Amino acid sequence: MNNDSFAKSTELLKQTVPLMIKHKVPTTPTNYALWYTYSSQQNPQLNMALDSGIASIGHCTPTLCESIYQDHLASQTSNDVKQLKLSLTAMMQELSHSMADTLSDTNSFHNALETTFGRLEQVGKEGISLEETIGLVRELIRESQQMRQSTGLFKGQLDSAQQEIQTLRAALNKSQQQANEDALTKLYNRRAFDQDIQSYLDNQIPTSLILLDIDHFKNFNDEFGHLLGDQVLKMVAKRLTECCRDYAKAYRFGGEEFAVLLPHKSLPSARQQAETMRKSIEKISVLDKKSGQRINSVTASFGISASEPAEHSEKLIERADHFLSQAKQLGRNRVLPIS
Repeated sequence: MNNDSFAKSTELLKQTVPLMIKHKVPTTPTNYALWYTYSSQQNPQLNMALDSGIASIGHCTPTLCESIYQDHLASQTSNDVKQLKLSLTAMMQELSHSMADTLSDTNSFHNALETTFGRLEQVGKEGISLEETIGLVRELIRESQQMRQSTGLFKGQLDSAQQEIQTLRAALNKSQQQANEDALTKLYNRRAFDQDIQSYLDNQIPTSLILLDIDHFKNFNDEFGHLLGDQVLKMVAKRLTECCRDYAKAYRFGGEEFAVLLPHKSLPSARQQAETMRKSIEKISVLDKKSGQRINSVTASFGISASEPAEHSEKLIERADHFLSQAKQLGRNRVLPIS
């Protein structure tokens, strides 16, 4: 790096960190990459998206940063993913080659055993000298040592590969725990929900919450199997995403339960959006490939609440959950409160 590049990077660093502090953005690698790029003004579309999001929401939420990073910067990490795949492929090829070599040595050792034992059998028939017998035994020992060395090398490579795999698995588990995306539905997960709702409330941004639960979901799993149940979850998630507007975000809250956060939306406005979601879910049609039966009975119950000044997230969730329970008790497939 030349002096000019270093000076420019230092200047961008001086701009990036204060911006992240100003917007209360956690200093994660992806957030730093996002805001460093923002400071460099090298990607006008990224800057426009970030400015627009902050202006609309009134705050830079964790999932706003993540969504803009995914839309505008994530493709730049493809080389790292490619390198990881190449490294794993190289490891598997090395193990494959080592296995082939070990199998070849095993065949050679097997042939040497057959030859040596065949010649030893001749001792009683033809009579060979003690010196020749000792020579055969020495040859057998030499072959067995080579075989032991070959299998020992392969075992060492397997042990090393196992350690690499364990390390990779641990890193994968950690990244999954830190991830904000639900693997099945591709919605934001409960971790992302907790971060966003707290971010809204901490920054005193009026927010409405929709909680919804798929009606009789256990019946789908019991009658048609978990694969069809998973398909229902994915289709509900898709409908929720399609209904989200003005920076509203949908999350998989847990199991068959979902949540939607709507910044700067009043309770009546949130109720109207929930009703749109309810009607959209009613139209879901799923084909059971095993029986050929088409299921047109997917519905969901909704509970809504709106934030109050200086309120903790638990209270906001508790009120929405209360109305959700009431909606189920009153016959399901409805939105509460009515007004």
